[in-house]
Amino acid sequence: MCGIVAAVSARNIVPVLIEGLMKLEYRGYDSAGLALLNPGLTRLRSVGRVAELATQATGLVAHHGIAHTRWATHGVPSERNAHPHVSAGLAVVHNGIIENYAELKQDLIADGYVFASDTDTEVISHLIRRTLRSTPDLFAAVRQATLRLIGAYAIAVLQEGDDRVVVARHGAPLLLGLGEDGNYAASDASALLQVTRRMIYLEDGDVAELTRDAVRIVGAGGTALHVPADRAVHQSTLSANDVELGDYRHYMQKEIFEQPQALAATLEMIGGAHTLSPNLFGVAAPEMLHNVRSVLILACGTSYHAGLVARYWIEQLAGIACSVEIASEYRYRVSVPNPEQLVVAISQSGETADTLASVKHAKALGMGRTLAICNVPESAIVRECALRFLTRAGPEIGVASTKAFTTQLAALFLLAVTLAKQAGRLTPEQESGHLTALRHLPVAVQKVLALEPEIKVWAARFADKQHALFLGRGHHYPIALEGALKLKEISYIHAEGYPAGELKHGPLALVDKDMPVISIAPNDALLEKLKSNLKEVAARGGELYVFADADSAVDQEAGVHVLRLPEHYGLLSPVLHVVPLQLLSYHAALVKGTDVDKPRNLAKSVTVE
Repeated sequence: MCGIVAAVSARNIVPVLIEGLMKLEYRGYDSAGLALLNPGLTRLRSVGRVAELATQATGLVAHHGIAHTRWATHGVPSERNAHPHVSAGLAVVHNGIIENYAELKQDLIADGYVFASDTDTEVISHLIRRTLRSTPDLFAAVRQATLRLIGAYAIAVLQEGDDRVVVARHGAPLLLGLGEDGNYAASDASALLQVTRRMIYLEDGDVAELTRDAVRIVGAGGTALHVPADRAVHQSTLSANDVELGDYRHYMQKEIFEQPQALAATLEMIGGAHTLSPNLFGVAAPEMLHNVRSVLILACGTSYHAGLVARYWIEQLAGIACSVEIASEYRYRVSVPNPEQLVVAISQSGETADTLASVKHAKALGMGRTLAICNVPESAIVRECALRFLTRAGPEIGVASTKAFTTQLAALFLLAVTLAKQAGRLTPEQESGHLTALRHLPVAVQKVLALEPEIKVWAARFADKQHALFLGRGHHYPIALEGALKLKEISYIHAEGYPAGELKHGPLALVDKDMPVISIAPNDALLEKLKSNLKEVAARGGELYVFADADSAVDQEAGVHVLRLPEHYGLLSPVLHVVPLQLLSYHAALVKGTDVDKPRNLAKSVTVE
């Protein structure tokens, strides 16, 4: 949650900060602010979008600054709660949550400090200022003050009369950008592509000092770290064009239509392969995946739905028991650890706080076989896990995940087939067939995207709807969950996903002419069962919208609308069937007039618990 940009440069950094915040606005957009030295401390804050802050900053010139776009955790969105927070001539921006802020606040109030906001962040600014009394160097004071913080934080600190910016991180992402004319910091590489592609990813406990000509990093143990010996400099493979909207109306639309390319990039490594190797998941994979007897998947939100699909694949193909846990629940219950179990963490950003904490919890229980499926190479979850598979979806800016989800599914299918091969349950013919299906997947998805005009017609009928029900069976039940999540996220229509066989155990009571029922109807072994469930809906006057395969025997009639996908895709059918649900949600949101890319109350990367 929230986004930070900081800069010390020979150039005017005000446009850099504003442009960086605009690139990070997907992380939070309740309020925004910046603090500059020019030469005294200037602070600007606004409620709402970065565009309002940009208007206020017109004409300002500075060479040292920090900036922030907020997703509220402590205190309602308001100017008084917007970052930066100041204490005398010191300003702080912060991502994360300080869990012991109440204790620190009472201590600071007793010492005479006055609070002007309802945030947990303000304690950091006062704490550093107080530390400066006994430790008059800003860098040393930040290091000492952060030792008292419990929780997650990425901070950037600016002090009047000091030509440095000091940053620190623990549990929230922060990286440095090394430029030709200065040095920078940000929550995400996308904010800095305008000035550099040379990045250093900070680790937990790092404190760094930025000046115009150099960076200095001290690690958690107090050791001075050398660049690039101790902290490698990475050349980002992203370009500024990767995070531009282009000719699309919204990032979500762009990302839906980028799915064929994202899938092709994710599957590039098997392009000419005749056989699958466990080395797809890392050099240690042959040993670590050998003799796996069970799999535990940890994830949140959309990634959790990807894990639910994977459970069907892993158990069917590999004959291995698979459980899927909501990461935010897993570490708070007493579970039975299994050191031989493969733990799979799924996260688009690789910084999802609940998923990261759950991986650490599993490892603490002795479960060292860990695999990250992620879109960000240097993210915390990737670094935490022994094995990795990078989905190569490219930047995903829209809050509602689309291409990250389908590339996760492709990666998980590869894992299922690899485990099946390791378990001796895969013939060469079957392996070849799966590889062929995967290679054809980008083309198959492109054909589904061509259905957009017909889906727009359906979406127009959702303008006055308040509730919707999504139905699926088998490995399409998680796709029904994902379709419901997408609709509620961006159109604010209350939606639920259900296994179709559960209709008569409760949800059927809700069905009437005002609640559309969306069903996924692939031509598989459960089709006849599903058709009986659809009849139950039609008999109660429900309006049905059915996404069927080309050869699914589902007839269009009064109250039953049928849209046929171009081809049936077997086990990989969930990848195809989720695409029209994404398009339906997108166009329903357009009809409702909501903010598609930045839905209320949500942020893209959930880096707080």
